[in-house]
Amino acid sequence: MTSSSKKKIFSAQLLRWFDLHGRKDLPWQHNPTAYRVWISEVMLQQTQVTTVIPYYQRFMVSFPTLDSLSKATQDQVLNHWSGLGYYARARNLHKTAQLIITTLSGKFPDTVEELEKLPGIGRSTAGAICAIAYQKNAPILDGNVKRVLARQKAINGWPGAAKVTKVLWKIAEQLTPNERIADYTQAIMDLGATLCTRKKPRCHECPVNLDCKSFNAGNQENYPTKKPTKRIPTRTTFFLIMSNLRGEVLLKKRPPKDLWGGLWAFPQCDHEKEIPIICKTLNQSVKTWVILPSKRHTFSHFHLDYCPVMLELHCENALIDRQDVLWYNPNTPAEIGIAKPITDLIEYIKQKRN
Repeated sequence: MTSSSKKKIFSAQLLRWFDLHGRKDLPWQHNPTAYRVWISEVMLQQTQVTTVIPYYQRFMVSFPTLDSLSKATQDQVLNHWSGLGYYARARNLHKTAQLIITTLSGKFPDTVEELEKLPGIGRSTAGAICAIAYQKNAPILDGNVKRVLARQKAINGWPGAAKVTKVLWKIAEQLTPNERIADYTQAIMDLGATLCTRKKPRCHECPVNLDCKSFNAGNQENYPTKKPTKRIPTRTTFFLIMSNLRGEVLLKKRPPKDLWGGLWAFPQCDHEKEIPIICKTLNQSVKTWVILPSKRHTFSHFHLDYCPVMLELHCENALIDRQDVLWYNPNTPAEIGIAKPITDLIEYIKQKRN
């Protein structure tokens, strides 16, 4: 059987299944413009559909067009992203919107090559935009598709490795059809998300199981090869929680290229002896402090163990000429981006006060 025939059979079987069982009522599937597809694809990177839906809906209400996103402040964009994680995605969305408006006359690129030149848009995201919004033949290779193809062809090796990724891209190119490209793109993502899952795949319901090498060998759960394990390092820090008489807490904006870049968080330090020094730089005179039990927040590449520190101040000192510092009222929250551990601590403070 020729590669062309295999491609037609694979796509036909997949599309037949999609017509009967595929997801067709996701928010971004309505009026799939390049802008709407782009926002959804970036949000869906390393994030499940059920988590993304409410974020996407809220985001589109506030920023329904490319122009509205470009005119927003970074704080407003990050505020809509708070809790979704991987905040570089939000910063790149904002930067890309401004670039398209200012350098491309507001016209969203319609080729993979041009899209890949923009911040935060890789080959797979560019392919999804071209396929779904522009109906162009462009393969994708997100996490779900990697899993489907690795099992279908029994490809050994961790998909994150450059050599394995190259092989999977070649397979994706070979199998992507010329017709119904938008439906096919959604179908292969749906297959990985609903049937060809990481654990306990429902292979007997799969529309392309007859030619699936791993299924026929009975070792489908061996694919794709797991990422090589390595010890995740642990970092420690102190979060300094300063409150004033109005019930506001002091937040400081994170440096752009630092952890949680552009987000607002409690001032922090690495050692207890640094607490008075940090407070002094913020014009706050600290009387006493109490260190609460440590908590842990895990990132993809390290654990962060942080100790909340409740500080009692001598007086209410005003902050002068500091755009990177603000008093934040938990009861009337400002439209700013705040990292999840910080919002959890703010909620803890509210509950303690009540």
